[in-house]
Amino acid sequence: MNLKDFDFDLPEELIAQEPLLERDASRLLIVDKINGDVQHKTFKDIIQYLKRGDCLILNNTRVIPARLFGVKKDTGSNIEFLLLKRIDINTWEVMLRPGKRAKVGTRFVFGEGELEAEILEIIEGGNRLVRFTYEGVFENVLDRLGNMPLPPYITKTLEDKERYQTVYSKHEGSAAAPTAGLHFTPELLQKIEQMGVKIAYITLHVGLGTFRPVKVDNILEHKMHSEYFDVSQEAADIINSTKENGGRIISVGTTSTRTVESIADENGHIKPCSGWTDIFIYPGYSFKVIDGLLTNFHLPESTLIMLVSALAGREHILRAYKIAVEERYRFFSFGDAMFII
Repeated sequence: MNLKDFDFDLPEELIAQEPLLERDASRLLIVDKINGDVQHKTFKDIIQYLKRGDCLILNNTRVIPARLFGVKKDTGSNIEFLLLKRIDINTWEVMLRPGKRAKVGTRFVFGEGELEAEILEIIEGGNRLVRFTYEGVFENVLDRLGNMPLPPYITKTLEDKERYQTVYSKHEGSAAAPTAGLHFTPELLQKIEQMGVKIAYITLHVGLGTFRPVKVDNILEHKMHSEYFDVSQEAADIINSTKENGGRIISVGTTSTRTVESIADENGHIKPCSGWTDIFIYPGYSFKVIDGLLTNFHLPESTLIMLVSALAGREHILRAYKIAVEERYRFFSFGDAMFII
């Protein structure tokens, strides 16, 4: 399967640079996964396509201010850290710019010296393992010194940092938001629950690997990044009982999809657990849990467009994307949404 099979033309002006004033005012493209038919709606219309007995899976991760700007301790030259993965209480995997200044043993300072970092190891892909030293609680220090790690295709400054968080975000640890959930408001979620739709909250901390391009022509050679997840007993019970009662399991976002699909048995039954997943879902994959998917519009040739193509078929998805471009839908993190049913 070739990387070019997942390419499409996207005018740069369709990349959303800021969120809409109201979360649920975004547009919603309904896609029938069987025949590829599409309908044009607004996001709040999603309640027309949900029914009693369905289950929505929401990823309640919360984005941390993972971008740090500091200086090399001995020379004062500037450095940018991007926290990717917590290894233990004081050790992180980080991406650095410029990386040449970060040999093993090099030390960096942030703020007025309240946070320091030492390079422990250079790992595969050029990232570093870093040990931080500080006084107090690391999360508090990060809140003071860190910046929100918006995706590289967003060049505008975000005025309200909470707009890059879902309204149900709870557990801190992501370097990027699970953007399909950004469209929900508390009022819309309340309406959905009042309809008799169950909501299962799971956690997957999104890594920056989400934005890394696929660099191999044969996608089967691509190696996925790993991300930490946690699925509670309550969430597993809701998902399993919905499945047993014939309800639909609708995943909100590719992160929720990857989480439950990575831990399900062949019957689509899941058990509460936590760990790391590097599952790669592409056309030919047989879904065990998910019946429908709510998602944003993704980058050309990305693992995310491969995942949605696995659910609805590559031809249907590329046709839907072509229509979305023609109809001037807004793309990527702050863009509009697609509901595959």
